[in-house]
Amino acid sequence: MKKIIILLVFIFFSLGISAQNSIGAWERVHILENGEKVKSVVIISEGYQVMSTFKNNTGEFVSTNGGTWRLIDDTITEIVEFDTSNPERVGMEVNFKVFITDSLMRMEDGNIVFNRIDHGDPGKLQGAWLMSGRIKDGETQFRDTSGPRKTMKILSGTRFQWIAYNTETKQFMGTGGGTYTTVDGEYTENIEFFSRDNSRAGSILKFNYNLIDGNWHHSGLSSKGDPIHEIWSLRE
Repeated sequence: MKKIIILLVFIFFSLGISAQNSIGAWERVHILENGEKVKSVVIISEGYQVMSTFKNNTGEFVSTNGGTWRLIDDTITEIVEFDTSNPERVGMEVNFKVFITDSLMRMEDGNIVFNRIDHGDPGKLQGAWLMSGRIKDGETQFRDTSGPRKTMKILSGTRFQWIAYNTETKQFMGTGGGTYTTVDGEYTENIEFFSRDNSRAGSILKFNYNLIDGNWHHSGLSSKGDPIHEIWSLRE
């Protein structure tokens, strides 16, 4: 079962449907071998994806993995960038197939099915973003996004997840995710899981957001109550 869960992230072949139709968010509620009920959520953007599993009732974090994906004929090629269950897989190339309809994503053995949450929303913040800078005391400090140490945030139309990791050392620093909304310049996160502190599940955080020259400016108070002004750039 553990092996199957790890492989769930490799999931983007569609029969008779373009790969574009896999973009969005998907979920599956299932039972682990120890009898615990968990939810697995997959967020797929153009070229990047992530899957996280957490306890359905408490939000306690279980695992996450993800990286890049591309479609070649009828096969998806994945490059793993982070994997909390099997960090030795970081950097590996994996091929996998599934079958996708408008509402369901089914593993090729037919026993594991994800239900679609949304189709993404290009008009909002859908995509994979890298932390590229901060503004502190009026001074902008830029950050090199080409190195192995990354803080990435992936969003669909309704779901978000951030992940801090290092592809060179295979180190995982933390993650959190849930649902989000954007209304009149206000970006609101509803936290469903947070790997560093499970008690944060259920928290609601509100921020100001603005898109300036293609960059996402994200400002307000962090989960610790500290003022922040982050700059995120779309990953190419």
